[in-house]
Amino acid sequence: SQANLAGYKAVILGAHHSARIFPMLMTAAGTITPSKVLIFGAGVAGLQAIGTAKRLGAVVEVTDIRPETKEQVESLGGKFISFDTGEVKIEGGYVKETSEDTLKKQREILGKHLAAADIAITTALIPGKKAPILITEDMVKTMKLGSVIVDMAVEQGGNCEISEAGKVVVKHGVKIVGEVNLPSQLAQNASESYSKNIYAFLTHLANKDGFKWEMEEEITKGTLICKEGNLLK
Repeated sequence: SQANLAGYKAVILGAHHSARIFPMLMTAAGTITPSKVLIFGAGVAGLQAIGTAKRLGAVVEVTDIRPETKEQVESLGGKFISFDTGEVKIEGGYVKETSEDTLKKQREILGKHLAAADIAITTALIPGKKAPILITEDMVKTMKLGSVIVDMAVEQGGNCEISEAGKVVVKHGVKIVGEVNLPSQLAQNASESYSKNIYAFLTHLANKDGFKWEMEEEITKGTLICKEGNLLK
């Protein structure tokens, strides 16, 4: 629920910091072409970012090293940028590990797409590890003056090589947004959603008599650390 809200807020931040509007407008002063938004990662946050950017009228391109996300991206109106991902370790639907060769290949293919983008939003995280570098400083230098990067992974080191946690900085003519804890900027929805998550979690694990201890049940097995005062290995 928190990633969902963060994906929405990232697009709003990108629109706020951009000098361009998202939709195409045909006016007496001429036609304004739509903004191009490039989204790195099609997880929960990325999919919400796609939907939000499309609703605002942008042209959206998306990349993810999991080819199975292509259908989800296209169902939301995004254009999926595919490439040979090589060896990628997936667990529970999320990337657990990826090689530097895969990241290098991704950066090479996405270079021209990034150079044409008005806004780039990065969402890639690997649990328990530093966020992978998806946008190098050299790639930032190729971007259009006035374009924007919203680095949603900045708290774990950042997907952009030169983003700074808690700051909005301008480097090489590109505005890089490194705001942290995006769900906190939507505090009412974030708190409501989180409390519902916790309630659903606890009522799943327990009944009126206490914890059910269903040791082979997927959620119990994946979250249980301590049973009746004894740490589990």
